Amino acid sequence: MGGPSAEREVSLSSGRECAAALKGEGYNVIELDAGPDLSERLQEIKPDVVFNALHGRWGEDGCVQGLLEWLGIPYTHSGVLSSALAMDKDRAKEMFRASGLPVAESVIADRDEVKTRHVLAPPYVVKPNNEGSSVGIYIVHEAANSPPQLEPTMPQQVMVEQYVPGRELTTTVVGDKPVTVTEIFADGWYDYEAKYSPGGSRHEVPANIPQDIFDLCLDYALRAHQALGCRGASRTDFRWDDSKGADGLFLLETNTQPGMTPTSLVPEQAGELGMTFGQLCAWMVEDASCNR
Repeated sequence: MGGPSAEREVSLSSGRECAAALKGEGYNVIELDAGPDLSERLQEIKPDVVFNALHGRWGEDGCVQGLLEWLGIPYTHSGVLSSALAMDKDRAKEMFRASGLPVAESVIADRDEVKTRHVLAPPYVVKPNNEGSSVGIYIVHEAANSPPQLEPTMPQQVMVEQYVPGRELTTTVVGDKPVTVTEIFADGWYDYEAKYSPGGSRHEVPANIPQDIFDLCLDYALRAHQALGCRGASRTDFRWDDSKGADGLFLLETNTQPGMTPTSLVPEQAGELGMTFGQLCAWMVEDASCNR
């Protein structure tokens, strides 16, 4: 848990919740804040399994997975390659397109160029190519006269993506089973605060949407999970322009380390399978392995 990424605080929250749940299921749990001495600490502890509650770079992009493979320690969630692919939004989109999945038009551009001109015609979204949790998101509206003034903390290479209007939908895959569809309601953009603050958003589970759109979300989420080679649980996010029917449904991204906090979507959806939070965490532990 923890680690050095921009999503450190979310990871600490996920880690605390998962640790408490696993203790409640009878597991012996050690909470480890991942720092530069992670390899040494793991060799001291000699765990049977690592429950990976890291989010963002280093923990979600194949780096820690590679370390765990090297040390021969079974771990939860996706493996090295699928983690790296999913975290790189541009590479993931290539995989999705190859699988016939609908994604929004996008380009990778230099941060300084994005600050000086419209790389795509507005409206569009600017975001880091390899962060999650809506970290560093800029929305450039249709009436915008000037390009966005990105913060210096944004990476040199960013993704500029066509803005897809409409409703926020998401589907969890547990193992190889797409669970259900949640619709997310937030005041404005479903940003970092809306995701992780109590009351920041409202979730409708299952989503009250037409059956064909519901079924497409299940189908697309499973195909995305399989296209990237994900393991354990993943969550795929969508935008749906309901004025266009099935043609208005676009896949945004697949999360290989979805949040596991009190306001998170995956535990909520797992409840539709009759799984408590503790049972979901236990399933992840029992599913853990190397060579993922």
